[in-house]
Amino acid sequence: MESNANTNNSINNGSSLLTATSSTNTNSPFQQNLVSSIKNAKLFVVGAGGIGCELLKNLVLVGFQDIHLIDLDTIDVSNLNRQFLFRKEHVGKSKSQVARESVLAYRKDVNIQAYHDSIFNSAYGVQFFKQFDVVLNALDNRAARTHVNRMCLAAKVPLIEAGTAGYLGQVQVIKRGLTECYECQPKPPQKSFPGCTIRNTPSEPIHCIVWAKHLFNQLFGEEDPDQDVSPDTEDPELAADAGKSALDKEAVQGATGGIQRASTRQWAEETKYDADKLFTKLFINDIHYLLSMENLWKNRRAPQPLDSDVNKLADSAEGDGGVDSGLSSQKVWSVEGCKQTFYSSLADLRLLRENSTDDTLVWDKDEPAAMDFVASAANLRMQIFHIQRKSRFDIKSMAGNIIPAIATTNAIIAAVQVMECMKIVCGGIEKCKATYLVRKPNPHKMLLNPCVLDKANPKCYVCSDKPEVILQVDPSSMTLQSLSEKVLKGELGMQSPDIELDDGKGTILLTDEEGVTEGNETKYLSEFNILEGSRLKCDDFLQEYNLVIIINVTTSLEEGELYKLIVDRSQLNAQPEKLPKEAKTEDSDDEMEVIEQNMVATGDRKRSASNGGDETISKKLKADDLTVS
Repeated sequence: MESNANTNNSINNGSSLLTATSSTNTNSPFQQNLVSSIKNAKLFVVGAGGIGCELLKNLVLVGFQDIHLIDLDTIDVSNLNRQFLFRKEHVGKSKSQVARESVLAYRKDVNIQAYHDSIFNSAYGVQFFKQFDVVLNALDNRAARTHVNRMCLAAKVPLIEAGTAGYLGQVQVIKRGLTECYECQPKPPQKSFPGCTIRNTPSEPIHCIVWAKHLFNQLFGEEDPDQDVSPDTEDPELAADAGKSALDKEAVQGATGGIQRASTRQWAEETKYDADKLFTKLFINDIHYLLSMENLWKNRRAPQPLDSDVNKLADSAEGDGGVDSGLSSQKVWSVEGCKQTFYSSLADLRLLRENSTDDTLVWDKDEPAAMDFVASAANLRMQIFHIQRKSRFDIKSMAGNIIPAIATTNAIIAAVQVMECMKIVCGGIEKCKATYLVRKPNPHKMLLNPCVLDKANPKCYVCSDKPEVILQVDPSSMTLQSLSEKVLKGELGMQSPDIELDDGKGTILLTDEEGVTEGNETKYLSEFNILEGSRLKCDDFLQEYNLVIIINVTTSLEEGELYKLIVDRSQLNAQPEKLPKEAKTEDSDDEMEVIEQNMVATGDRKRSASNGGDETISKKLKADDLTVS
């Protein structure tokens, strides 16, 4: 009791747990070599959100004195219920800088360097990472986790990866040559939907939400023709009158299939983002056009444009309020309320885009105007397609792929991270465990399951000696730009890749160096004589990551597929394993204040350390089962 009292008093007085226990208490839990190791360690914390706040507090109270902290985000009102270093007056300010100031208020002797910046910035390269003894992740998205994983592998610095998903959590120690890396085991791809379903025949709220996010990108973000939200008015394959005008037109030279599809961005810019014209096009004219596609509605309920008598009567019956749950964020807006919010958010976003340095906006669920735009547009589309409208709160959860964050889970996981960090800084990394926080106690009545760390996957396309993947593709249908953007950056997490054809000549196909490969982006792979078995060397100089792509020519991909990525050659001609009828898989939400669900608290692939490794917690998920498309 006396020891606990001393410790509590020391924390309240602003001293660390080390000084509270090691200097005045002979029964200190800290050995002297650990005390000095902690004081001299230099740490890098990536993320200052739910886990990050708990982690930073724990680190300084334990006695770490040299901490660098990075986070690009600013503080939102929704953060205040669990990110305890922030207060109402901090809303809109930098998370990393406010977290630093809050900690220094009670530990003035600690050196904390805060960076309000993106971890992807080239300033934080391999040499930057090499200065640290340990890197601790407190991130909320897969792209950043992947990047930090590769930087730590290249710098040969231990990484402590962590995440939470509701009541579940996990902590994993990663060290090159000793353990598996973050990418050694497959992650489930983000759930996607056919473009025709999004544009023409939505049947679920998520379809309308995806459509609204695509609309945001078309109007304000980085435009992707594959995400155009309007029906294909220039597609001659459409039924009845809808395709007649396209059939009567001459083929457009250079356009895919001879069809030149209209750009939503171009049309919006020509109208100067006129709200009335945008509303009329998206929610009335485009729907009338869809109705002319008669074959679509033979076995489906036809949509009702917002100028229809049915929708006018429905909105009149609701009045201005809609369905009210008692909380403003959980109120279901009326159709008129959605329209008014659509107009106001459109004006706000247009102003934000005009003031943006690069003329584009990135959708952020915590940006009020962006969230209002997606919520209102999605609800208007739901009304048209007879889908029950959702509250802004519900749409934010679905649009941001969020599993609600729980403060106690964050606290537990951050504490485990600190314990693993203490092992590493005193030279005991081989004693580290992968720890899973589960919903129900295991047979040993434990909620925290420590597991032995797995060795690196020899077939990993990131940390193996010779990283390589197989790309099934028709070289005449994929351009170098698609290879770079969709495969290397989108699928494989590279940031700035160069592509070289391994033809004995070292032919550079794509590079950032000005003038070297100008004009190559729009050329197809076949134009560079890329054939079956061709090897493409892909280098990311920022991540110091090299990968070889082996081309497997195919023309038998499923409809809508441009390519298929395979990380294990043995799976090239393998038949997919059939699951029993009763077997079910859970959807995995990727972006949240969490790590992916399949890596959280299941003890996946691990053996319990507490019982000598005899009891397998769950069936191993093999890396050679992965096929990403």
